[in-house]
Amino acid sequence: MSLGSQIAWDDTVLPFQLDRSDIRGRVARLDGVLDQVLAQHNYPPVIEALVAEAALLTALIGQTIKLRWKLSLQIRGDGPARLIATDYYGPTDDGQPARIRAYASYDADRLVDTGHPFEQIGGGFFAILIDQGRGMVPYQGITPIAGGSLAACAETYFVQSEQLPTRFELTFGRSQKPGEQEHWRAGGVMLQHMPEASPLMATDGASGEAGLLQANDVLFGEEEENWNRANLLLDTVEEIELVGPKVHPTDLLVRLFHEERPRVFDAQPITFGCTCSEDRVRQSLSIYSAKDIGHMTTDDGLVTADCQFCGAHYELDPKTVGFEAEETPGDDAE
Repeated sequence: MSLGSQIAWDDTVLPFQLDRSDIRGRVARLDGVLDQVLAQHNYPPVIEALVAEAALLTALIGQTIKLRWKLSLQIRGDGPARLIATDYYGPTDDGQPARIRAYASYDADRLVDTGHPFEQIGGGFFAILIDQGRGMVPYQGITPIAGGSLAACAETYFVQSEQLPTRFELTFGRSQKPGEQEHWRAGGVMLQHMPEASPLMATDGASGEAGLLQANDVLFGEEEENWNRANLLLDTVEEIELVGPKVHPTDLLVRLFHEERPRVFDAQPITFGCTCSEDRVRQSLSIYSAKDIGHMTTDDGLVTADCQFCGAHYELDPKTVGFEAEETPGDDAE
């Protein structure tokens, strides 16, 4: 693969379909985007790994949403890793890149930095939220934390909440080439079957952890055979094939699924992007009275706010914020 071709596939999601199996999927490669997401914070390694996995899942799942929609993942736990949050913003127009951002909240004193990243979450829930824009009620689906990884939680979510058998195969970590600095890189494949609702679908005694549904609870007959065959093929993938950068995503699909007749669609580029702004900060403060704003004012006479996603810092005149603001932004005080 030429350098230009390699770069062209970094930070993209490639949708595909397996025509023989009636299974759809996506291949994702994150390079510079993941570095930018993680560079906003100085996370311990186990938290970096959780954010990297969540960002990769968000890129794979988010590719299906429509223009200008927003998809969010939230993982909340009672362990040291209290919150992992990601946002995926659909392109503003056809051909434009999608934007992604992510951050984590954690208790550093309780963190076991040498432990398995997923174990730092403890009990809690995995949620997917979709915001379709003004005037529309946001969609939210929740499933318990289970399965040993965030990818397993996402698989459980889709089969439990949507009855969509789903498989993720992910890899992520720090990578370094000769003569280059170490940086984060991630890659993954998502498979998803779209079966019709079956009258035989299990409603009691599901086979997953804690009585949750799994793919074999909602697939039967030929659909189950197709799904199992595609999963066996995906089992043969190697980590270096997932992250690249030498293996072209279309070459990977041919190598894995050539007998399933893979068909690819237009790739979706992804960039790091944050939607924070001074106007948004002012809007969030507009519900507070002058008394409330007074409690938020620092000794320096300012109201400050920091974006958890990108680290942007905002300093505002307390007289210009809240619903009892004395001045509008930009006015010169007498």
